[in-house]
Amino acid sequence: MNCRVVVEAAVPVFDVETPDEAIRIAISKTGEMLNPDLNYVEINMGERTSPSGEELPPAFIAADEALVALELEMTVFNVEREEHASRIARKEIGQRLENIPLEVTQIEIIEDEDAEDETDDESAGTESADDEAVESPTDVDEDESDDEEILPEFEDLVE
Repeated sequence: MNCRVVVEAAVPVFDVETPDEAIRIAISKTGEMLNPDLNYVEINMGERTSPSGEELPPAFIAADEALVALELEMTVFNVEREEHASRIARKEIGQRLENIPLEVTQIEIIEDEDAEDETDDESAGTESADDEAVESPTDVDEDESDDEEILPEFEDLVE
């Protein structure tokens, strides 16, 4: 099972005047800490809301210092459970972002398309192996003519 894990990070930024400046610096600082080892982690601005539900900017500034909420997304492959994916993401990101609090906010299970394709290929391969053992030479010619009729229709659909 593969999971997409979103981790919220509270990144401190110093000597800033505006929320936009704080956000840019926080993203840059986080990118430097993660790269090149974790260049597959996506860095986005976090979302904050007040207790009344009002949307707030992701940066809180006081005395020229800011605390910026960032969302770090990564895909974790071959895990047993969502909790396992959460632990892996926190460990991988947490090792590079020292002294930055992290909280897992979302875990999304990703459907494994490759596994479905492999099972389809395996079942198709099994059927064709059985068919080849039973088919006579005349049956093969009929199948080839059927394939020729099917291909033009497929090409018409693709166009």
